[in-house]
Amino acid sequence: QVQLIESGGGLVQAGGSMRLSCTASGRTLRNHVMGWFRQAPGKEREFVAAISKSSKGISYLESVKGRFTVSRDNAENTWYLEMNSLKQEDTAVYYCAAGRWSTTVESTYEYWGQGTQVTVSS
Repeated sequence: QVQLIESGGGLVQAGGSMRLSCTASGRTLRNHVMGWFRQAPGKEREFVAAISKSSKGISYLESVKGRFTVSRDNAENTWYLEMNSLKQEDTAVYYCAAGRWSTTVESTYEYWGQGTQVTVSS
């Protein structure tokens, strides 16, 4: 019914930038919170960023503040994660998600993308 398709992952040098995109099909999600999570090898999935339906409420994981920017385009049913000054510790599988409420808890999100690998090399 609803699919979230991610793109933009790949290999990038430390200090570089990368832009991830997530597009939803099957349903308009303009009333949902759009979020980003990531999971590194051997670690639990963690919250990275989220943006409210009006783009007025934005939150970030402390370690990415000032480096990552989340945005959304409701007309295109798409949201983005711009990552700058990337570090090796940012290496992970990144997942986009959509939820009913603005939270950092992954269990509150309703829809999930398939994940895209981001690898930051030295």
